Amino acid sequence: MSGIYELSATTLEGAEAPLAAYRGKVLLIVNTASKCGFTTQYAGLEKLHKTYAAKGFEVLGFPCDQFGHQEPGDAAEIRSFCATKYEVSFPLFAKVEVNGAHAHPLWAWLKAEKTGFLGGAIKWNFTKFLVDRAGKVVERFPPTTTPESIAPKIESLLNAA
Repeated sequence: MSGIYELSATTLEGAEAPLAAYRGKVLLIVNTASKCGFTTQYAGLEKLHKTYAAKGFEVLGFPCDQFGHQEPGDAAEIRSFCATKYEVSFPLFAKVEVNGAHAHPLWAWLKAEKTGFLGGAIKWNFTKFLVDRAGKVVERFPPTTTPESIAPKIESLLNAA
């Protein structure tokens, strides 16, 4: 399977975005949802983004409606919710599937690189993958892991460069 930099994703605005644009950055890739018990993590993700973006860090958000129909909105509704409720400024991508036959290639790759506690499948919204500057998945976090608790690992990867 290709590495992360050979993949691309569609932005929330509908433009194709090569992930090679993030080469050399530390990434936190998250499947998100607007009507989930973990939705308040948007605030922590935005704080991480603002704290570390200037040092070469990006949060990449991928809305997903595969878990309890918790992301029912279209792109405009998702953008509006994220902007008004959480002032999200990190990149958001078009709604994707993370499991099954139609899983986005990025998510298929992420799951192959780091399986979870119960196997490869994503179990719920706000599963997070931490990727180093070389494009290697270094850790996978369950939805219960708060963005704030990942900060020391992000700092370590940023300082390792």
